[in-house]
Amino acid sequence: MTRHDPSLTGPSLTPVEELRANVAQPFERAHAMPKSVYTSPDFLTLEEKHIFAREWLSAGRADALKEPGDYLTMEISGEPIIILRDRDGALCGLSNVCRHRMSTLLEGSGHVRAIVCPYHAWTYNLDGSLRGAPAMAANEAFCKGDIALPQVRVVDWLGWIMVTLNPDAPSPHDQLKEVENLVGYLDMASYRGTFRESFRWATNWKVLAENFMESYHLPVCHSGTIGGSVDLMKMTCPAGSAAFNYHFIVKNDTVPLSLAHPANTTLTGDQRRLTWLLSIYPALLITLTPGYFWYLCLTPDGPGHVNVLYGGGMSADWCADPDAAHHLATVKALLDDVNIEDKGCTEKVYQGLSANFSAPGPLSHLERPNFEFATDIAAKIPA
Repeated sequence: MTRHDPSLTGPSLTPVEELRANVAQPFERAHAMPKSVYTSPDFLTLEEKHIFAREWLSAGRADALKEPGDYLTMEISGEPIIILRDRDGALCGLSNVCRHRMSTLLEGSGHVRAIVCPYHAWTYNLDGSLRGAPAMAANEAFCKGDIALPQVRVVDWLGWIMVTLNPDAPSPHDQLKEVENLVGYLDMASYRGTFRESFRWATNWKVLAENFMESYHLPVCHSGTIGGSVDLMKMTCPAGSAAFNYHFIVKNDTVPLSLAHPANTTLTGDQRRLTWLLSIYPALLITLTPGYFWYLCLTPDGPGHVNVLYGGGMSADWCADPDAAHHLATVKALLDDVNIEDKGCTEKVYQGLSANFSAPGPLSHLERPNFEFATDIAAKIPA
C-alpha cells in the first residue's frame, strides 16, 4: 500500500486544524493528539493567550499563606503576579511590577510588612496602594493617591488558591460545583498542606497533564513504586465535564495513608479506599485520597519544558494521628520516587514527539480523560 502524501491533495493543516480534526472523531475511534500541538511554538502562543491568560490557575494551597504579609509569586502568560494575605487576612492578588520604572518587586515567597521596589524603593501597602516614593516632590504631576498596583482576581476554592487574569471568568465555586458534588464527602478544604516544591522538566506541559490523567501507565512506568497497588480492571474513567475530567481507583492497603484513618467513622464502604484523580482545566492536577493528597500546578516554559509546582499534605484526622510525621515522611518519599519515574516517562514521550518517524496512536478506553482534555483545548483556541 502506498502511504498517503498530504501534499498531493492540498496545503498542510495548521496545528489548530489538526487538533480539531483529531477530536472530531468519536472517543471509540480516538487517537492521541497530533504532534504539532506539543512541539509548535505558535500553538503554545495561542495556548498562553486563549487558555492560560483567561482560565483559573492554581498557586497551590491557601494554607501556604498563613499570616498577613505572607506572600508568594507566580507568572501567568508572562505577567508577574504577587499573591498575599492583606492586613485583614484576606487573599489578595497584585501585579508584581512597580508603577515607576517597571521593575519586578518580589521574588519567590516569604513575608513582608510592605512591598518595597528593589530599584528605587517605591513602597506599597499590602492592598497595593502606594505608601511612599522617595524624592518625588519636585514632580508636579506626581500624586501618590493616584498610584496603586493593579489587582488580580484571587479566590480560595476548597483550600486552593485560584488566580485568573480574566475579570469575566465564572467563579470556581460555580464552574467547579460538580467537583464538590463528587468529592465533597472528603472535605478537601480541611486537608493541611505540608510540603511545597518546584521543578522544571524537559517535556511539554500537556504531556505531563495527560500522564496524570490516565493511570494506564501505572503498572509499567511505576512498577518500582505504586504499580503493584493498581488493578487496571478496577479502574473507572467516567465522562468528565466542561471544566475538568477525573477517574478513580480502588486502592488496596499497600499505602495505609491512602485509606481512611481507623478512627474515622464518617466514611463508609469504598469511600474509605477510593483514590480520586482530578484534572481541573487547564493545569491543576490533584490526587485525593481519604488520608492524603498531592498536586501538580503546571506552567508552560516553551514547547519543550514545563515548570511544576508540586505539593501535598494530609487529611485532618491523619494530621492528628500521633504517628502523623512518620506516615507523612513515608508517603512523601514514595511520591518523590513516583515523580522521578514520571519525569523519565514524560521526557521520553517528548523525545518521541520530536522524532520524524513518530505518529500518534489509538487511545485505550482508560485514556478517556486525555481525549476530553484534547477536546477542551480545541474548543478554547479559535480557528
